Order: sequence, then structure tokens, then C-alpha cells
Amino acid sequence: MALCWRPLEQEDLGACTQIVAANPVIRSRYGSTLEDLGRAWLRVLGSEAMTNAVLEEVDSARRTICGVGVAVFVSDEFIRELKTSAFWFGPELVKRVLGGKSPVLSNQQVRKANSAEGLNVLVWEGLAHPAFERRADVSHLMVNAFLETHRGYHLKEIISQQIQSVKQLERITDEGGWHWEPRRACYVKVLEMDGQEFISKPHIVGLTRELVAQRPASWVGTLFDYQPARFKFTECEQRLLRASLASETGTDRELAQALGVSVPTVKKAWRSIYERVAACEPGLIPHDAHAIEGTSQRGTEKRRRLLAYLRQHCEELRPTARG
Repeated sequence: MALCWRPLEQEDLGACTQIVAANPVIRSRYGSTLEDLGRAWLRVLGSEAMTNAVLEEVDSARRTICGVGVAVFVSDEFIRELKTSAFWFGPELVKRVLGGKSPVLSNQQVRKANSAEGLNVLVWEGLAHPAFERRADVSHLMVNAFLETHRGYHLKEIISQQIQSVKQLERITDEGGWHWEPRRACYVKVLEMDGQEFISKPHIVGLTRELVAQRPASWVGTLFDYQPARFKFTECEQRLLRASLASETGTDRELAQALGVSVPTVKKAWRSIYERVAACEPGLIPHDAHAIEGTSQRGTEKRRRLLAYLRQHCEELRPTARG
């Protein structure tokens, strides 16, 4: 059996909300709003403000969903409110997203913040199915999925999902999380109360850009390492590049089918991409203006080298405001 992760799709919502419902601690925090969690996730699914991952165990006969992670980019105002008037933010997000007062950023706001002061990441939920929650490989994959979906963004604060057990609190603290102390209005490394008391009430465990500089590096701290995008690909170019990275060996015809566009549109996008890269970094890919279709040896090499670069520079595929 293989364990892997992929983006959340609409047809996964039922199974994923059932994972939340199966956790007695989290379920009690949601109360009646749990019935609307799937609709709230659907409302933001596909937006640039939502990052997500579905964990699956796959064999030749079936696929089994074994975990889900959902995070959103939210406004500074919501973060300030959360820090001054602590509440269970999972159910509160459900109410606000469906009630028309959503703190989740619009696509335009995500692009603007990612190009300027940075983004706030709020982990809505990150849970394994009860049958898989004791498996270390599932936990490790959840961490890897979070890293992959957030690398390359200009982040200023990450707030963890609200904790369900002392063991989870210890793990997240070991991974770099700090505890928000409302009375002092700051993050602290050492809790001033018993861990069980801390998680029994609405709380915040997070990390900021400033705090990363105050302690040895952790895996979550690496997400604050940011370099601005150099090529400023358009949204359509980014879609093509993401599809190419996902398919690895996809032909232009296969990419066109996956993206719902014509083959000439794909070829035109590749031409624009190569011209943009050549203007900014002439030595990155071989110079051959005619080998753009991926069918010639030189064209294939151009694409291979560009995709290899993008795997190490995720910022080029993140939303940015275009001047």
C-alpha cells in the first residue's frame, strides 16, 4: 500500500467532515455548526486563500482517505480579534464564511498581501481518521503536505489548529510553536499553566516571522524563508506550470485537456513563459526559440530544466500582485 497526499476535491468533503465528526474533542467544540462545515469548506474551495491536503492510502483495489488538512489565509483584523477575545475559531469560521462576514481573504487580497507585508495562515483543521491517528507515517505525511502547500509564500504568522490533547500540544511546541499569553499580549515559549488547562479553553499556538529569529531553526520555521518571485508569471502561466509539475511527462495535448484549453493556447503560453524566463535569467534554460513544444530533445531539456528550477523556487508559482 502507498501513502500519498493530494488536493482536496469537492467529492471528498463528506468523508473529510466525517473525520472531524469522529473526533469527540473537536466535535464538541463545533456543536451544531459541524453540520455546516462541509458547506463552509466548499465556499472557499478553489480560492487562493485556501490550502489543503487529503491523505490517502492507496492499493490496487481502493483508495482510503486517512486524513485531512485545511488552512486559510485570514485578515489581520481576525487575528487581532482572536488574540483579544479567544474563541474556538473552527466553528466561528463556519459561521462567518456562511454568514457573509468571512475573514478569509479574497484572491485579490491574497495576491496583494503576498506581494507586500505577508500573509497570516490559520490552520482550520488537521486531523487523521481515528483508524490512522496512531500511525507515525500518517503524521509525517501531514507535516510534509503542510510544508509543500505553504513553501514559497510570504508568511508573517502561522497559527496552528486548536489543540485536542496534551501530547499534541507537546509535539507542536517541539516543532516550533509558541503559546499566546493574552494577559501579556505576546507569545511565550513556556506555559504559565498546566497543559490540560491550557487546551480546555480557547487558545492560540503559533509562530511569527519575528519569533523564528529568536530560536534555533525548526521545520515550520523554514516556511518563513522567503524570496520574492522574479519572473512574475501570469495566473494562466502558473496554472500550466503547476499542471506540468504534477504530470511530469505530460504532452501539450494532455496538458490542454487537463486545463480545458486548446493546444495552440498551451503552445502560446509556453512561448510566453520561455520569453519571460530568458529576459530575467538568460542562462537558466537552453536558448532555442523554436524548441517550445516539448517534442524535440532541446525542447524537452528546456522544460525539464525549468521545472527543476521551479521545484526549488515555489515562490514563482504563488499568487502575486502584478504591477
